[in-house]
Amino acid sequence: MRAQVDDHHPDLLTVIEHLVSSGGKRVRPAVTLLTGEMLGADPDRLVILAASIEMLHTATLVHDDLIDGSLLRRGIPTVNAQWSPAATVLAGDYIFARAAELAAQTDSVAVMKSFAETLATIVNGEITQMFASRGVSSRDDYYQRIYAKTASMFVLATKSAALISQSDEVIVDRIRQFGYEIGMAFQIVDDILDFTGEQQEVGKPVASDLRSGLVTLPAIYYREDNPDDRDMEAVLRGEFSSDGRMKRLVKAIRRSGAIQRALEEARQYVDRGFEYLEQMPDGVERQALFELGSYIVDRQI
Repeated sequence: MRAQVDDHHPDLLTVIEHLVSSGGKRVRPAVTLLTGEMLGADPDRLVILAASIEMLHTATLVHDDLIDGSLLRRGIPTVNAQWSPAATVLAGDYIFARAAELAAQTDSVAVMKSFAETLATIVNGEITQMFASRGVSSRDDYYQRIYAKTASMFVLATKSAALISQSDEVIVDRIRQFGYEIGMAFQIVDDILDFTGEQQEVGKPVASDLRSGLVTLPAIYYREDNPDDRDMEAVLRGEFSSDGRMKRLVKAIRRSGAIQRALEEARQYVDRGFEYLEQMPDGVERQALFELGSYIVDRQI
């Protein structure tokens, strides 16, 4: 990833270095590498693929932070906290371009097609979220949103790794489904942590999605059980600027059974993913993917 800015503007190197060094779980490239190794992919092409997927993910974060006005990610200043909006957009565009160039180096037209389709899905999801999803308490809207935002990248990671390993269509489809299931679970748990964590732990304000009008699964479950909650109704009407109202609502959601119900749903996604994973070749890589799936739902809640 660092090598992708050779011979380009030094400020781009600074940005890449900042992003690569800022931490993160690196789950997507881990899934890519483990899946490819499990299915016998060429190691060099696999590393290139993993780097391209992580760069794609990094580029989406740069643009997301600008769109959301986020000044911190993982407790570290974002690119847009240090650069102008125009420069931040261009930096994100540059990272997208380098990610695509890396994907092309896998010499797989099918991978390039999946890469382009995933990027289109992510952007369409962001546009939908911006214009149609705020203040909407709908499970269908939520599932579509988290697929576009997160699960689509896990699908790309597993499917592309299978494609460059030259697996048959049945294996590609099954491991793709594994990626979908754990990707959905990953975002649900992230949305739970948005309510259960503290700012210093999650690197952003607690309930940041709800504060911006985005209703995630814990809040959806809470509303189903408490349809007359005035604070929730106010948020759904777009009145989410009151800090007092938001604190009351977050406390109420934490005290309810909504968090546990959302976590149980995440576990169901992972369990379904494990059913597909059980049909893959046995070995240390498959075991590591089982452990990664368990980690997704066992993170600090």
